[in-house]
Amino acid sequence: MSALVPDSHRDLLEGPIIVSLATRMPDDTIQVTPVWCSYDGTYIVVNATRGRQKHRNMVERPNVTIMAFDPQNQFRFIEVRGIVEHITPEGGGESMNELALLYTGKPKRYGIEAPPREVDERVLYYIKPERVNTAG
Repeated sequence: MSALVPDSHRDLLEGPIIVSLATRMPDDTIQVTPVWCSYDGTYIVVNATRGRQKHRNMVERPNVTIMAFDPQNQFRFIEVRGIVEHITPEGGGESMNELALLYTGKPKRYGIEAPPREVDERVLYYIKPERVNTAG
Protein backbone atom coordinates (compact mmCIF):
# COMPACT_ATOMS: atom_id res chain seq x y z
CA MET A 1 0.00 0.00 0.00
CA SER A 2 1.27 3.43 -0.90
CA ALA A 3 0.69 6.55 1.17
CA LEU A 4 0.69 10.09 -0.12
CA VAL A 5 2.77 12.87 1.32
CA PRO A 6 0.32 15.74 1.91
CA ASP A 7 1.03 19.03 0.14
CA SER A 8 0.96 20.71 3.57
CA HIS A 9 4.19 18.92 4.58
CA ARG A 10 5.85 18.21 1.25
CA ASP A 11 8.29 21.11 1.75
CA LEU A 12 9.87 19.25 4.67
CA LEU A 13 11.07 16.56 2.24
CA GLU A 14 12.09 18.88 -0.57
CA GLY A 15 14.91 20.47 1.43
CA PRO A 16 17.01 22.06 2.52
CA ILE A 17 16.02 20.38 5.79
CA ILE A 18 18.27 17.64 7.13
CA VAL A 19 16.08 14.63 7.82
CA SER A 20 16.61 11.62 10.06
CA LEU A 21 16.78 8.24 8.33
CA ALA A 22 16.12 5.24 10.57
CA THR A 23 17.27 1.82 9.36
CA ARG A 24 17.39 -1.55 11.07
CA MET A 25 20.75 -3.09 11.99
CA PRO A 26 21.52 -6.83 11.71
CA ASP A 27 20.92 -7.23 15.48
CA ASP A 28 17.50 -5.49 15.12
CA THR A 29 18.63 -2.29 16.82
CA ILE A 30 17.90 0.97 15.02
CA GLN A 31 20.47 3.20 13.34
CA VAL A 32 19.44 6.84 12.83
CA THR A 33 21.45 8.96 10.43
CA PRO A 34 21.05 12.61 9.36
CA VAL A 35 20.75 12.76 5.56
CA TRP A 36 19.85 15.06 2.70
CA CYS A 37 16.89 13.95 0.63
CA SER A 38 14.59 14.95 -2.18
CA TYR A 39 11.00 14.09 -3.00
CA ASP A 40 9.83 13.50 -6.56
CA GLY A 41 6.11 13.15 -5.85
CA THR A 42 6.31 9.36 -5.63
CA TYR A 43 9.55 8.51 -3.86
CA ILE A 44 11.69 10.04 -1.16
CA VAL A 45 15.17 9.80 -2.64
CA VAL A 46 18.18 9.46 -0.35
CA ASN A 47 21.74 9.68 -1.65
CA ALA A 48 24.39 7.77 0.30
CA THR A 49 27.70 5.98 -0.15
CA ARG A 50 27.77 2.32 -1.17
CA GLY A 51 29.26 0.08 1.49
CA ARG A 52 28.35 2.15 4.54
CA GLN A 53 26.23 0.60 7.29
CA LYS A 54 23.06 2.39 6.22
CA HIS A 55 23.60 1.01 2.69
CA ARG A 56 23.90 -2.54 4.02
CA ASN A 57 20.87 -2.01 6.24
CA MET A 58 18.68 -0.77 3.38
CA VAL A 59 19.80 -3.58 1.06
CA GLU A 60 19.19 -6.32 3.64
CA ARG A 61 16.23 -4.80 5.51
CA PRO A 62 14.45 -2.28 3.26
CA ASN A 63 11.86 -1.00 5.77
CA VAL A 64 12.91 2.51 6.83
CA THR A 65 11.55 5.64 8.48
CA ILE A 66 12.22 9.26 7.54
CA MET A 67 11.52 12.02 10.07
CA ALA A 68 11.69 15.74 9.32
CA PHE A 69 10.97 18.71 11.59
CA ASP A 70 10.21 22.23 10.48
CA PRO A 71 13.11 24.37 11.76
CA GLN A 72 10.72 27.33 12.17
CA ASN A 73 8.02 25.40 14.08
CA GLN A 74 9.03 22.55 16.36
CA PHE A 75 5.44 21.27 16.44
CA ARG A 76 5.29 20.74 12.67
CA PHE A 77 6.79 17.49 11.41
CA ILE A 78 6.38 14.56 9.06
CA GLU A 79 7.16 10.92 9.71
CA VAL A 80 7.22 8.61 6.70
CA ARG A 81 7.46 4.87 7.09
CA GLY A 82 8.35 3.23 3.84
CA ILE A 83 10.20 0.61 1.91
CA VAL A 84 13.28 0.99 -0.24
CA GLU A 85 11.94 -0.16 -3.61
CA HIS A 86 14.87 0.67 -5.84
CA ILE A 87 18.62 1.15 -5.33
CA THR A 88 20.84 2.40 -8.15
CA PRO A 89 24.20 4.11 -8.62
CA GLU A 90 22.85 5.67 -11.82
CA GLY A 91 22.66 9.43 -11.33
CA GLY A 92 24.17 9.26 -7.84
CA GLY A 93 26.97 11.74 -8.49
CA GLU A 94 24.73 14.21 -10.30
CA SER A 95 22.13 13.96 -7.54
CA MET A 96 24.79 14.64 -4.91
CA ASN A 97 25.77 17.85 -6.69
CA GLU A 98 22.11 18.93 -6.98
CA LEU A 99 21.63 18.28 -3.26
CA ALA A 100 24.85 20.14 -2.42
CA LEU A 101 23.57 23.18 -4.30
CA LEU A 102 20.19 23.00 -2.55
CA TYR A 103 21.58 22.41 0.95
CA THR A 104 24.81 24.44 0.89
CA GLY A 105 24.43 26.85 -2.01
CA LYS A 106 27.61 25.39 -3.56
CA PRO A 107 27.47 23.52 -6.88
CA LYS A 108 29.66 20.61 -5.81
CA ARG A 109 29.78 18.35 -2.80
CA TYR A 110 32.00 19.99 -0.18
CA GLY A 111 32.13 23.03 -2.48
CA ILE A 112 34.97 21.60 -4.58
CA GLU A 113 35.49 19.36 -7.57
CA ALA A 114 36.98 16.23 -6.00
CA PRO A 115 39.66 14.28 -7.87
CA PRO A 116 38.22 11.04 -9.33
CA ARG A 117 40.16 8.83 -6.89
CA GLU A 118 38.56 10.67 -3.94
CA VAL A 119 34.99 10.38 -5.14
CA ASP A 120 33.11 7.67 -3.30
CA GLU A 121 30.38 5.77 -5.12
CA ARG A 122 27.09 7.54 -4.54
CA VAL A 123 23.94 5.45 -4.62
CA LEU A 124 20.30 6.53 -4.83
CA TYR A 125 17.70 4.84 -2.61
CA TYR A 126 14.08 5.28 -3.70
CA ILE A 127 11.79 5.03 -0.67
CA LYS A 128 8.09 4.41 -1.32
CA PRO A 129 5.94 5.89 1.48
CA GLU A 130 3.66 3.31 3.10
CA ARG A 131 2.48 5.27 6.11
CA VAL A 132 2.64 9.01 6.71
CA ASN A 133 2.08 10.84 10.00
CA THR A 134 2.09 14.63 10.27
CA ALA A 135 1.50 17.36 12.82
CA GLY A 136 1.36 21.13 12.71
